Amino acid sequence: MIDLADTGAETGSVQPPLTALIDMVFMLLIYFLLTMGFMTDEGIGIKLPEAKEAVQTLPRDLVVAVTKDGAYLWEGSQITLSELKKVLMATPDLTPETRLVIRADRGAKVNSVVRVMDLAKAVGAASFCLATETEP
Repeated sequence: MIDLADTGAETGSVQPPLTALIDMVFMLLIYFLLTMGFMTDEGIGIKLPEAKEAVQTLPRDLVVAVTKDGAYLWEGSQITLSELKKVLMATPDLTPETRLVIRADRGAKVNSVVRVMDLAKAVGAASFCLATETEP
């Protein structure tokens, strides 16, 4: 048996390579940030209708809200129907693949929602849908 103290060799501690571990943590962080869906809720009191079948909102979807009083909201600020048309026509993200999501309050008049649907077709939105909540 060889005694290292007698040979003059120094003993050192073994350190695992941390570079690969740090790279792996950053890769996981980037993966989860890119695949996580971000839902933006307006700060208004809209009670969505309930439904059993629902489709997930995609990040590229454009969202218009209709309040119980028949007011229209775009990105959290109140807007008129004519202003909404101008904003949608000026939106570069509006393509035939873009879906317009209408977040209408369950107490909103059907006429207000139909006006947004009609406007969506007029500006070239190929598809639109009504946002709902899942039933408890």
